[in-house]
Amino acid sequence: MKHLIAIITAVLVGSALVAPALAAPGGELGTMPKGSYACERPGDATGALGVRVLDEDFTVENGSAYTTARGRGVYLLTGDRLVMTSGPFQGATYRRKSGGFLRRLAADSSETDLRCVLGVSNNFR
Repeated sequence: MKHLIAIITAVLVGSALVAPALAAPGGELGTMPKGSYACERPGDATGALGVRVLDEDFTVENGSAYTTARGRGVYLLTGDRLVMTSGPFQGATYRRKSGGFLRRLAADSSETDLRCVLGVSNNFR
């Protein structure tokens, strides 16, 4: 009987550990794919499709760390909302549109025209 209780307890504890971490009220905690994110604003029909904003570029490193040309910081991803919690972009907020595509949010949580996209090896040549 003691052995059965120990097994049931182990199964219950183990299943609790594999459940996704939830952050109230933002949603499931997560991390962004590692790599360099190039940021740009839309261009127009007479010129470039996008106008690069180099000061907004960042690189996601291990875990929830990011770097920019001005230093390092940490971000928090809950659901589709990414917030830079420390470092040079502290307070910047983005909405995750897909795996490696972000849209910068204004103070009222509306989307701005700044978009940041995870680059692939041939994007930066």
